[in-house]
Amino acid sequence: MKQAIYPGSFDPMTYGHLDVIKRASRMFDKLTVSVLNNDAKSPLFSVDERVKILKEATKDIKNVEIDSFSGLLVDYCREKDVHIIIRGLRAITDFEYELQTAQTNRKLSDDEVDTIFLTTSLEYSYLSSSSVKTIISFGGDISQFVPEFEVPLINAKYSEKRK
Repeated sequence: MKQAIYPGSFDPMTYGHLDVIKRASRMFDKLTVSVLNNDAKSPLFSVDERVKILKEATKDIKNVEIDSFSGLLVDYCREKDVHIIIRGLRAITDFEYELQTAQTNRKLSDDEVDTIFLTTSLEYSYLSSSSVKTIISFGGDISQFVPEFEVPLINAKYSEKRK
């Protein structure tokens, strides 16, 4: 069975993430989308909330599993017995960082884990979770950037922050 892991913070999950998930799910028998629990960041949503959001967004994609992890990605790959990581690229600036990370992961895994890069669809090439957070922080409309069910969840988080 061909398997891959698509790791990320997904905070919040955008249509760009969903595009990569859909495309990668067509390439593999099983795709595990896994939320990184990164203590160094102050996320908008908890890991559990992000897992729930991803489960809702991917509920119709039968070969997608949602999970979470902390620690080194290569250790998580070993635990899952998966040898392919999926990463999305929006621009050349993403590539430089992602290439270094892919090379590091390959070295740490003793050449057992490879990374496949998917360039984002043009319609999402500008989109990032950070830009969604910036737009919502100024009261802007994010409905064209994230699934409809996620908009009130993000709005509620920013309402809490403003208090």
